[in-house]
Amino acid sequence: MAVDKIIIGSDHAGYRLKEALKPFLKEMGFAVTDVGTDSDRPVDYPDFGTQVAEAISTGIFRRGILICGSGVGMSITANRFPDVRAALCLDEETARMSRLHNDTNILVLAGRKTDAGTARAITQVWLSTPFEGGRHQKRLDKIRKAELGLRSKIE
Repeated sequence: MAVDKIIIGSDHAGYRLKEALKPFLKEMGFAVTDVGTDSDRPVDYPDFGTQVAEAISTGIFRRGILICGSGVGMSITANRFPDVRAALCLDEETARMSRLHNDTNILVLAGRKTDAGTARAITQVWLSTPFEGGRHQKRLDKIRKAELGLRSKIE
């Protein structure tokens, strides 16, 4: 059986939560690629958000996790990339709906607002919830069309 792989990154404000999540992900059977940061020394969140989002956008990884203090900066960064659907999830219901209806491929967590137990619960739900498809796929197709149209105007 093939091992699923997941990519994870954080800034300094998400470092401790990232470190707490990695063993949990491994217990769930994931091969974890950690792009940093490697301490709680101040760094710039786009440096790590970009690495994870690019790996998802290019298809190297199917799913990723990003963590910063509020989750907002990582969300903004990740959603700049084609085919990335990153969602800040502060509870299990948001995680479930982000997968069911939006087929999110990056889970964003708030390191300053989410304790390790809650983060594990959110992550468990996010990783185990399938995309519902149907009418939701039509909506994602519209987002993709808008994304392609915008890129063609910029280029």
